[in-house]
Formats: sequence, C-alpha cells, structure tokens
Amino acid sequence: MATGTDKAVLNQQNPHWEKTYANVPEMFGEEPSEPAKKAEVLFRAEGVTKVLELGAGQGRDTVFFARNGYQVYALDYSETGVDTIREKVRALELSQSVTALRHDVRQPLPFEDESFDACYSHMLFCMALTTAELEFLSREIRRVLKPGGINMYTVRHTGDPHCGTGIHRGENMYEVGGFIVHFFSREKVELLAKGYEILGVEEFEEGTLPRKLFRVTLRKRKETRNETENDRDCGLYLPSRSFESYRSCGASQRG
Repeated sequence: MATGTDKAVLNQQNPHWEKTYANVPEMFGEEPSEPAKKAEVLFRAEGVTKVLELGAGQGRDTVFFARNGYQVYALDYSETGVDTIREKVRALELSQSVTALRHDVRQPLPFEDESFDACYSHMLFCMALTTAELEFLSREIRRVLKPGGINMYTVRHTGDPHCGTGIHRGENMYEVGGFIVHFFSREKVELLAKGYEILGVEEFEEGTLPRKLFRVTLRKRKETRNETENDRDCGLYLPSRSFESYRSCGASQRG
C-alpha cells in the first residue's frame, strides 16, 4: 500500500476531469444538489448576497444560486466546466449575476480580503488535494470571507463504501474508476475548522451507491483568541454514529 502522495498522479486529475466534462455535458444533471438547497435556506436567513462557489463543475448549483438572487463567483479548475457555466448563464440571461473563472484552489484565491458573505462547495474538499493543500485552502476561504461569513462544504467521509478500495494515493485518498477521492475523518474536519466556529456537521447520503458525506457548516470567527480551546468546545453534531467511527477508511469494519 502506498504511504506517500504522488503529486504527478494527483495532477493528472485535471485532464481526467476535462475529458469527462467534455464527454458528459450534464454529468451531475441539471437540478440543483440537495446541499445547495440547504445552503440557500441558510444564506437567506443570514442575509447573504455575495457567494463564492468553489468546484462549481458544470454549474447546476451556480444557476440555482443566481436564480435565487445571489451574486455568484463560480470557480473550477476545468476550463470545459467554466465554459459550460458561462454558456448556461448566458442562455438563461443570468450573466449579470454570475462570474465564472478557471482557478486551481491550490493557488491563492484571486480576491481581496473580506470580499464574500459566504463560500459554498459540494465535494470540492474531497478531490485530489493533500491535507496541507486543504489547510491552505481553508485559510484562503477564511481570508476572503467577511467577519461572521459562512463556509459550507460537503465531503465524502471514511464510512463511505468506496473508502479503502481501489488504488491508495496517500493519506486517505483512493482512486476508484479514475477519480481520486480524499475521504474525511473527524480529525480532518476539526483541523480545517481553525479560525471558524463549527455550526454543524451532518451526515447524509447521495446517489445510488450511496455516497456517504458530511455537510460541514462553519462561521468565520470575528476573533480568533483562544482558538484551540474554542474549537475543542464547538459542539460538533453527527446523528446516529460517533465520529470515532470515521477515523480512517475501513475503521467501522475493523470494529
């Protein structure tokens, strides 16, 4: 079993996604995801107007947010995906509400500090990103969020049926069917929550497998004093199973 990460292998995910999006124009369907619907309810309650969407894919959630009156900045590292989003919003006359940009989230976000009310991403965090890259991304999101801003993301967790299968690509990353997935444990959620208040971590399922995911909702702290102590007392929530079950892939099978 591999013990380290092969960056060349991880980097090959970009052309793989480009080819996939080119061959399957509506890979995820046209309807918005359930996490986007959940996010919109929270955004409306919080008075959010300007949203950063990371890993926007082919734009199903981008269009949903724009139709609900949000100003959306949609980023994806697939040029094909970004072109698809631009074509969709142009056809729907939503171009004034959407800015679509190609961007690799391993690089600094191309925005000024405290630019956004909220950040949303559906399964971007569980792509082929190392823990160090995820920590960098989490800091960048915190930088561009306004004080008290919301960061909602979803990730497949270590209780997912695919975790521990396929080709091990280092850390908790496994390649199945050509796609590398980084499966999250409790510790990883907490690690990436530095500088945030954790509002909730909920477990849900998606697709026919089904995929098993966490929906993580964070609020940027207005003050980060005593951050470590606050993070420890933030009250993580998971229905039906303890976080201890999700420490690593296959943990639940090992008892």
